[in-house]
Amino acid sequence: MTKIDVIKRWKESGRKNFDVARDMMKLGHYDWALFMGQLALEKLLKGLVVKRTGKLPPPVHNLVQLAKAARLSFDTNKTANLTTITRFHIVARYDDVKYEFYKEATESYAEKWVKIIEEYFVWIQKLY
Repeated sequence: MTKIDVIKRWKESGRKNFDVARDMMKLGHYDWALFMGQLALEKLLKGLVVKRTGKLPPPVHNLVQLAKAARLSFDTNKTANLTTITRFHIVARYDDVKYEFYKEATESYAEKWVKIIEEYFVWIQKLY
């Protein structure tokens, strides 16, 4: 597989995950919308790491780490938002944490964060 193929795969997979995040919002599965939104950003960042460095991305879910590995510069606000969005990754992994997050992921909370995720999604795509 070529570098271009790897980048394309990360980018396409991220797009599919973002589409699923939108679908989950429509269905009222707000915790899953946030989880899929985080995954979409993670995959876009991993593709960007490959594009900018020629190396495989680190095997992490932390969006701040991935953004740094992709050589992105960003302000404190972006760091704080990426840190919050990274938290959404755990929703599918641990039942007790998942339940607490489920209670937190209200419609208004999810709408706010999916909008922010979309802004970051568009920003990262422009960097390809």
